[in-house]
Amino acid sequence: MTSYPVRLTPDRGAALEAEPQPALAAPAVGVRGLTKIYRGSNRQPDKLALDAVDLAIPRGSIFGLLGPNGAGKSTLINILAGLVVKTGGRAEIWGIDIDANPRQARAAIGVVAQELNIDAFFTPRELLDLQAGLYGVPKSERRTDEILAALNLTAQANAYTRTLSGGMKRRLMIGKAMVHAPPVLVLDEPTAGVDVELRRQLWELVRALNAAGTTILLTTHYLEEAETLCDRIAIIDRGSVVACDTTAALVGRIDAKTLAITLAEPVMVLPPGLVALGLTLAAPDRLVYHYRPSATTLAPVFAAIQSNGLTIRDVQSEETDLEAVFLQLTGSAGRKRP
Repeated sequence: MTSYPVRLTPDRGAALEAEPQPALAAPAVGVRGLTKIYRGSNRQPDKLALDAVDLAIPRGSIFGLLGPNGAGKSTLINILAGLVVKTGGRAEIWGIDIDANPRQARAAIGVVAQELNIDAFFTPRELLDLQAGLYGVPKSERRTDEILAALNLTAQANAYTRTLSGGMKRRLMIGKAMVHAPPVLVLDEPTAGVDVELRRQLWELVRALNAAGTTILLTTHYLEEAETLCDRIAIIDRGSVVACDTTAALVGRIDAKTLAITLAEPVMVLPPGLVALGLTLAAPDRLVYHYRPSATTLAPVFAAIQSNGLTIRDVQSEETDLEAVFLQLTGSAGRKRP
């Protein structure tokens, strides 16, 4: 798939034009040494929100940005969107420096905020046209109907937004961020507070946007969502990136698994030999075994169970998931989840 940067033409303000790029192009988003310090007062000390963050988001990816509350995710996004002034470092969007060419950089990114900020007395068509006008897109080049169709909102195009369901409003928010055809789309907690079915629908929409060539930067409270959708994930904690890798590599970092062994007959007391191996009795017919795959062979464990006169009915392996990795890297097992 050919990728295109976004740049402003001199006579069109924020209107966009495409230009083919070489295969080895700059990342969709690249930050180096990005630092943000919120200055305090006589009563409040300075707060270091971002501490020399380095990050490269590949073009065409779905990239997850995770972290506990207050880790610096929103600050990073707001710097990219031009809403917060960085203290130090460098940031580029689609190869465009946010300081050297701020208008061009803002034209290369669309941000979907978590909060629903939609005027209740406008229709979806009016809102998209208005947003396109704010970006300087000429009427002849606006893609309002195309965007409404892509978001499955054609039937509601001329209805007041106050009559739309919560899911429709979420999709309309994404449409507002797409009116200027940005190659990078930031989704900040897009499924917060929605039901399971709507969450699945939004997942399908994210995948469709990505398949069409849009690079997605996703923040989410739901670690299952990040694990399901994202190619790569960065975890940020206390203003620093503590991990950045493919999703599979991150999950594989923790050398730990749990085995649940169901017995054919109940056991009230676990034989000492099985206790010595590290097995525990979770229920009269269920044993639990925590182990390190890199240093453990399971055959002796099964043999020991059988030698103690017990019959194995079923074995289930519980894999390490992204939540375990997140808690280990951020030390937030006792803190509120991201």
